[in-house]
Amino acid sequence: MIKIKTLEEIELMRESALIVSKTLGVLAAEVKPGVTTLQLDKIAEEFIRDHGAEPGFLGLYDFPNTLCMSPNAQVVHGIPNDTPLEEGDIISIDCGALKNGFYGDHAYTFEVGEVAAETKELLKTTKESLYVGIREFRAGNRVGDVGYAIQQYCESRGYGVVRELVGHGLGRKMHEDPEMPNYGRRGRGKKFVEGMVVAIEPMINLGTHRIKQLRDGWTILTADGKPSAHFEHDVAIVNGKPELLSTFKYVYEALGIESNEEDEFRQKVAAS
Repeated sequence: MIKIKTLEEIELMRESALIVSKTLGVLAAEVKPGVTTLQLDKIAEEFIRDHGAEPGFLGLYDFPNTLCMSPNAQVVHGIPNDTPLEEGDIISIDCGALKNGFYGDHAYTFEVGEVAAETKELLKTTKESLYVGIREFRAGNRVGDVGYAIQQYCESRGYGVVRELVGHGLGRKMHEDPEMPNYGRRGRGKKFVEGMVVAIEPMINLGTHRIKQLRDGWTILTADGKPSAHFEHDVAIVNGKPELLSTFKYVYEALGIESNEEDEFRQKVAAS
């Protein structure tokens, strides 16, 4: 069942989402050759706790860490370890936080030093597809409209769209209804209404859409060993339109990137 949020609840969710956004911003300055994903995980846990929240992933479904850290051909759910990142790697960092009884859940795929041109293009397209999907998340549209938009944008450029893993509703639980696939047909699926909050998260592969799972029970890999990218935002429907609760602003500040990509999704309608 879809749980509709009040404006006051949406503002509480924005607090949780922004803690995750700020955590990703802190990590952006630390992602470099030689650092281990366990070191990044420790930084994230300390930052989240220091800001009055709890790590949203730690212990969730028995996951052992604060961050899902998925380099290169790992799609999602990678477990932090002692292996140093190397020049040319990419790494998806997926982070969650729980504050005021609500979750934030937010992801960004980082470049480690200089990466291959075709990998850069994969990251660019995946992030663009996130906003393509968000534009469809408005009152009266349906789940299939978001999935269709993301799928068409990515497949038309030759990329594989992961089927088995999807975005989701968000709230007092990390995973709520509705599921938000990155593929679909227009006009199909549950209808979007005022007060819905979801996590939209394209997971796009350089090669095949097919995936496999490691024996650790968590880590998802591309079936052909080619790189995968993952970007995620938390979005609410306010006044019938998509309103971003999370932001990449802190990542961009750390990396020296200028962007206005989020402006169209900022209504500035915070509850009084």
